[in-house]
Formats: sequence, C-alpha cells, structure tokens
Amino acid sequence: MTSPLGSFPGGLVLDGQKKRSTHVSIRKTPLSKTLILPLQQHIGEASTPIVEVGDTVLKGQKIARADGHVSVYLHAPSSGTITALDEQPIPHPSGLSAQCITMETDGEDRWIELKETPDFTTLSEHDIRQQIREAGIVGLGGAGFPSFIKLNPGVHHNVETLIINGVECEPYITCDDMIMRERAEGILDGVEIMRYALRVKNCVIVIEDNKPEAISAMELALARRSELNDTQIVVIPTRYPTGSEKQLIQVVTGKQVPSHGLPLDIGIVCHNVGTTYAIGRAIIHGEPLISRIVTVTGTDVKHAGNFETLFGTPMHELLSFCETHREPNEPFILGGPMMGYNLSGDHLPITKTANCILVGVDNAAPKVEPLPCIRCGECATACPVSLLPQQLYWYSRSKELEKTQEYNLFDCIECGCCSYVCPSKIPLVHYFRFAKTETMNQELETQKADNARIRHENRLARQEAEKKEKEERQRQRKLALAATKAAKAKEEAKKVAESSTDNQES
Repeated sequence: MTSPLGSFPGGLVLDGQKKRSTHVSIRKTPLSKTLILPLQQHIGEASTPIVEVGDTVLKGQKIARADGHVSVYLHAPSSGTITALDEQPIPHPSGLSAQCITMETDGEDRWIELKETPDFTTLSEHDIRQQIREAGIVGLGGAGFPSFIKLNPGVHHNVETLIINGVECEPYITCDDMIMRERAEGILDGVEIMRYALRVKNCVIVIEDNKPEAISAMELALARRSELNDTQIVVIPTRYPTGSEKQLIQVVTGKQVPSHGLPLDIGIVCHNVGTTYAIGRAIIHGEPLISRIVTVTGTDVKHAGNFETLFGTPMHELLSFCETHREPNEPFILGGPMMGYNLSGDHLPITKTANCILVGVDNAAPKVEPLPCIRCGECATACPVSLLPQQLYWYSRSKELEKTQEYNLFDCIECGCCSYVCPSKIPLVHYFRFAKTETMNQELETQKADNARIRHENRLARQEAEKKEKEERQRQRKLALAATKAAKAKEEAKKVAESSTDNQES
C-alpha cells in the first residue's frame, strides 16, 4: 500500500516459538476408524442431522443441514456408516458434552460426485454465497463464524476493501503460515471468488514480517495472476494481537471499527487465509469443508508440524501420528498459549475451529496464587482496545455487571495481554469471561421474563377481547330475540285486528 501503516495501542512482542512446526511440509493424518462430528462447530445455531443410525454415507455427503440463518451444513469427512446420534464430549472450555454424529469409516474414502465450476463468473453472488454455506465453510482463524454471511453486505453497506488475514501473531501456531507457503495458488482462487462476490477491487493480503517464506510464495503466485493486479501484499510488523480483526484493520487502513460495530460498518470485509483457500476449493472444485490444517507442537511433541486432518479425528490419533504420548496431568491446550484453553483429554475430536494443539505448554495466564492489585496500570498500557482492565476487574469481581458494560466489557477481545503483564498475576481475562457470561445469562433471563410478561399480557388482552365479543354476541342475540318477539306480537295484533273486522262485517 502507498499509504503508511497505522497502529493500535498496547499489544506485546512475544517469542514466536514457530520454528519447530515449520521445518517440514504439511502432512496428511491417517484416516481414523471412528469419526465424531459435533453438530455445533460454528458460531450460531447447531446443524440438524439428516441421517439416521445405520445409514451409509460417502465422503463429502451432507449429514446435517443448516438450522437458522447463522448456520452451515455438515458433511461426512469420509465414506462409512453412521453408528450413533448422541451426546459426546467436545473440545470446549466447559468440558461438557454436546450432540454429535458418530460414523465408522470403511477405509475406501469414496467421494460423492463433485460439481466443479471452473468459471465461477457464471454464478450469481447469491449462488456463490449459497454454495459456500452448503459447503459448510466457517472462519478457520479460530472464531468459526459462517463465511457466507460476511459475503452478503446487503443494500445498506458498500464494501471498499477486502482484507485477507495471513497474520498469525499468537505463539506456536503456524497453520496459516504453512498454507501460504504451500497452497498460495489455491488462496488466490478464493481471493478472486470473494472479490467477484463482493464486487470489490481493492484487496489486501496482510502477512507479518516474521514469515519470509510465506511472503515470497504469495508474491510469486500473485505475480502470475494478471486478473489480480489490484491485489496487494502488505507486510506488517510482528506484534500480538495484530491478527485480531479490529486491530488488523487499524494497522492496515488506519480506520477504527466502532464500539459494538462490525468491519462492514466502515466498508471492510476480513477473511482468514485458510478460509479463503476453502472457498476456492468449494466453488471451483466442488469440495465441501471436511478437513483443516492443524498445528501440533509443544515442548513434548516429538515430531511437531502441521497436519491436514479430517474433522472428527480423535486428537490422540493425531498425537500418535506425531509419535507423542501425552501424560494425564500434562498441559494440553487447544489454540495458542494466550487465547487457547485447556482440554479435558485427548479423546476429543478435531473440529473446524481447531487450529492448534499444544502439548507440554502452559497457558500464558499465570497458575500461581494471585496477589492484590497494586493499581500499577500495566494492564491498561498493554490493552490493544484501550480499555481499563483494572476497573473491569473490580466490577467483574464484585458482580457489578452494569458497571462493566459502562466500561465496554464486550469490546474486550480476550487476547490475554493484561493477564500476561500483570505483576500480581491476576487472571484478569477469567474475570472478564465470567462477567460476559453472567451478563448474557441475565439478559437471557430478562428476555425470558419479558417474553413471559408479553405472553401474559397478550393472554389477558385476548381473554378481554373474547369476553367483549361474547357480550356483544349476547347483546346481538337479545336484540334479535326482542325484534323477533316484537314482530310476532305485531303479527298477532294484525291477525286479531283482521279477525275483529271480519266479525263486524258478518
């Protein structure tokens, strides 16, 4: 870009710890005998099963449909037989179980018939979005937001810039780095499709300066694409958490996404490089999203690297492929050390948001007993969103939830910078997550109470209306009866009068 780069407040320069997992090419994880597929692998409504126990399925076949607008389809990662539709443990901070589809693979890995579209310009923007939804594609950077929604700006927004996020700032994670090194052409396929779907020319591929191999690979691939001459590669300094969407936009464009707002509000759409690659495979080659690249690394991983792994593969099988045995009490994290969370065990399945597995690496948040807050202000200095973590901590701890919202609690991206620099070792992000959950629960209860009140008021209004209608019907019946009686009396009087006249004439 010709304009100078912007910046954001706070942030940290961390030891990347990325070399161990980037010294070998991406490898494919062997096919597992059993695949466990959670129905909720994305933000929004869980998918709804469209298969039953005993059904045989092919690789890439739809096995669960999107339920609701913010939802996507789920597909069989291989061919085999559906063996269960029940609750299974899933990779989640809560450690709870959720509804899953379990299948036994047959070892044949037989695909469904794929519908390829070499010339995607024959499709409408709506068709592209629908195919992306049906392909089950969500944000592969870790958030898991359905990708088709970001490609539908609507009539009230004008997209000026498409940003492809190749910034992988959290330590240890290298899956995006490796996909740019080895599959640059596929990423550019996705860029072309998204530019077409959004009707946007200005596109920026952003990569950190600690990824020289990825930068070279993307530049070489881009030089061969004359149709992408409006697309630029921008190299930015390595600083955590630049990969977070709002911070990345601020660095690249100098614009700030408004509080409680979206990038679309300022004419920008962001997609991760892995997501971009998946979109290219889905539209051009007809392949649904059934696997992803997972970084497996850590102090106790014998053969660290990046592995293309089918969804539903038990994590212990991936570890076994790396010749790694995890001890029961050994640190085991999904994601990076800053924003990842501890897993309950290695029996859990790989899902769409599983970008990294760390073995033998602790979370950056301290595990020691915290000391009292000394009001040093280091947390505020490190915060990339310019919040006041100290105040949020006090109000979260005392459950003054209204106060936390006054201090913009929900602008917190949970990057962990504040916890990392805290000299008192207070796990600040834990308090913020607690306050967010409590706030959402209260809002849900309030909404339920409001809905109950509205239903009660509607019932009373309906009963009152029915009562008035009944009274009106009774009044109308009485009037009709009175009218009938009056008519009969009049008729009788007329007959009597006629009879009297006839007697007089006689």
